[in-house]
Amino acid sequence: MSSRSTARSNRGPKPSFRCTECGWAASKWVGRCGECQAWGTVEEVGVPTVRTTVAAPVSQPARPIAEVDAESASSEPTGVEELDRVLGGGLVPGAVVLFAGEPGVGKSTLLLDVASAVASHGKRVLYVTGEESAAQVRLRAERIGALRPRLYLAAETDLATLLGQVEQVEPDLLIVDSVQTVSSAQVDGAAGNVSQVREVAGALIRVAKERNVSTLLVGHVTKDGSIAGPRVLEHLVDVVCQFEGDRHSRLRMVRAVKNRYGPTDEVGCFELSDVGIKGLPDPSGLFLSRSEEPTPGTCVSVTLEGRRPLVVEVQALLVPMGSSSPRRATSGLDSSRVAMILAVLNSRLHLRTSTKDAFVATVGGVRLSEPASDLAVALALASAGTDYPLPARMTAFGEVSLSGEVRPVTGVTRRLQEAARLGFTTALVPAGTVDTTPAPEGLEVVEVRHVHDAVTRTIVMPRPA
Repeated sequence: MSSRSTARSNRGPKPSFRCTECGWAASKWVGRCGECQAWGTVEEVGVPTVRTTVAAPVSQPARPIAEVDAESASSEPTGVEELDRVLGGGLVPGAVVLFAGEPGVGKSTLLLDVASAVASHGKRVLYVTGEESAAQVRLRAERIGALRPRLYLAAETDLATLLGQVEQVEPDLLIVDSVQTVSSAQVDGAAGNVSQVREVAGALIRVAKERNVSTLLVGHVTKDGSIAGPRVLEHLVDVVCQFEGDRHSRLRMVRAVKNRYGPTDEVGCFELSDVGIKGLPDPSGLFLSRSEEPTPGTCVSVTLEGRRPLVVEVQALLVPMGSSSPRRATSGLDSSRVAMILAVLNSRLHLRTSTKDAFVATVGGVRLSEPASDLAVALALASAGTDYPLPARMTAFGEVSLSGEVRPVTGVTRRLQEAARLGFTTALVPAGTVDTTPAPEGLEVVEVRHVHDAVTRTIVMPRPA
């Protein structure tokens, strides 16, 4: 055998590097994963070895699926109705729920309110805080009226000590705020890194399943809004809830992006104030102005947040350009869709929007993301451009295409029922709606095929020059 082949055989297999987020493998270390594009997640895993697992004795034999008891997976209400709506009725014993949201949005306040509601029904609740001292949490609980004798509080950042607290208190509900602040001495690295979060979450999930304890975890988010830590965290937990809201607004929304026990299209609405957080079973009034007389540049639409219809007012303002190029400023709306609607009005209706600065916003800080609000935005802009108010007690919804066509939207029945419940008398809807959806009593439904039809029915448009 030649010396070259002998040297090659003595080298042995090279160590490999693997991404802890998605499992992508490489022969050398790189700073950024080539598959999921995450930074700093590629770690050396050494020479891969093949392991063989021997079959073990079965402790509990498999049974026909019809004979499995489903009562153990039934949900129990938390006492916070808006949260129960999102979770699908309440918390399932042994379920692990992850709450994620931006700093200061109200996650800790909501979970402290949940802890108080559960403890008031005679159940033991253990609230573990890793971000604040026990005294700070106690002051917040006193401020929102959450002091309960069966609510236990501990300030811990060590995983082993946290698990010891669980064994001592034996809670029915465990709350950890937050999972990124707890670390394990068995894993290298600081609290919050990928390995630590995976170890801490795995241990808490294992304890929740073994002891049948409902567990609520608070998770941090990155600057792009995604949950910090490994992607496997979202796969391991049973429910993932996003807590949304502008810190300058009192409205907060909780939506489930993953739910093994219920729907993922429900939204819970809350109002955050100095005395705590409370549910809003009827939040539509927050998104309407208090003006009694119709004002140019305003139009009301009905949007769907999950299955819940919300009546939202859109306000628009068109003023002469203050610079060489027109300015487009939006709040609560997608700026690209507003720019598209301005182009449609300029091209199809000859409304001179290209020579004016446009400011479009929603009332109450709510964000409209669905295309069904296009028609209301178009009417608000047309009303602002002509300085002519829309009829009172009128609402409009429909998607506007580049050709100016008003396209159908989903959930028409719920939108019309909500508009009728709040006292609106006229609704502009896409053509073909009346054939499939009967109009509620007291609400006149007007079908429009083109945005020009909608504008001419409601606004006296000036003739193009």
